Amino acid sequence: MSATVITVTSGKGGVGKTTTTAAFGAALALAGHRVCVVDFDMGLRNLDLVMGVEKRVVYDFLHVADGTASLGQALVRDKRVPNLFLLATSQTADKDALTPAGIDHVMNLLRAEFDYILCDSPAGIEHGAMMALQHADHALVICNPEVTSVRDADRIMGYIAARSRRAQAGLAPVREHLVVTRFSEDRARRGEMLSLAEIQDILAMPLLGVIPDSPQVLRASNAGRPASLDAASAPGRAYRAACARFLQDTRPVAARAPQAPGFLAALAETAQRGLLRRLFRTA
Repeated sequence: MSATVITVTSGKGGVGKTTTTAAFGAALALAGHRVCVVDFDMGLRNLDLVMGVEKRVVYDFLHVADGTASLGQALVRDKRVPNLFLLATSQTADKDALTPAGIDHVMNLLRAEFDYILCDSPAGIEHGAMMALQHADHALVICNPEVTSVRDADRIMGYIAARSRRAQAGLAPVREHLVVTRFSEDRARRGEMLSLAEIQDILAMPLLGVIPDSPQVLRASNAGRPASLDAASAPGRAYRAACARFLQDTRPVAARAPQAPGFLAALAETAQRGLLRRLFRTA
């Protein structure tokens, strides 16, 4: 087994990275995949809280990296979705305790055990965020529909293109997927927040998912329940739809079903336009 690594990132804090990591990871697990969500926010961990397993964390990422504990000892299995696991990070260690060698060791162990690894990155471009991007095959770029969030997301895209291991090794680039959180169509129509078209004009990135602005997201996080586990809520349906779209878009070409007209075709067209915008953005 060799896992696909998805880093959940943004330029700005507070946009919903941890919520998305938990929800997207749970949706992948519900689709039948063996999934591990990993917290890279050293000293400020909260993915365990959003997953509702904080009382069950004994060992963390650093214990596995330095050999204090085995991977099996550190992994926490979700009781609601048996093929979903969490690897927490340290609450007390300094951020510089994350070393490239230690991360390589842990990620190699995880790659051998899982189908998907989701890395919950700290915000911005500091050490932990760069470490989370190192092993990425895909990046979920999270932003809110407001100008500072979009501008910071645009900046982080440059780091993804330059700092990932794929970029440094001359391999195919990290595939970027845009997820817009806390979106309200009514407020966008009134000009109170950016529209999806305006966001894509700036970022020139394929749109994977739109998560509606809803108190149900906060309630799910406070309850320690990934939002995608609630298929009756609008955010839960949105996260599941984004996951299904990701699996469809990343399926090997020979295994893909013929693409139906409508929303998926429109997304493909948007991706092509986004590539052209990116190529000529600096012209």
